Amino acid sequence: MVSSRSVTLARVPYWDYTTTMRIIAISTLKAFWEDKPAYADAMEPALAWYRRVLKADWAAPAEVKQDFRNASILKDGRLVFNLAGNKYRLVVWINYAYRVVYIRFIGTHAQYDKIDVQTI
Repeated sequence: MVSSRSVTLARVPYWDYTTTMRIIAISTLKAFWEDKPAYADAMEPALAWYRRVLKADWAAPAEVKQDFRNASILKDGRLVFNLAGNKYRLVVWINYAYRVVYIRFIGTHAQYDKIDVQTI
């Protein structure tokens, strides 16, 4: 019998040297929907975001805004993405020079409202 965890992992695309952006770390996203069954509906939108970002080649915040019009650009390389029809928020920090996206937070709007986006 195949566990649901192995099925989930099989669906997660892993970074390789043919992609442009690197995302650190997919484990943050997986932990969000695997640890709390109530957030299982975040899996597909988060993976869609992940796949799209892997193919991106962003050198500046304006380029992110072209790909994700609903992204909120904050100071110091931080951005907020709305996932699942604005049900969840994803906060990242992007090092544009090295093309690395660091996932800092994923959560509901209520959870997002309790954090300081600039320090998380």
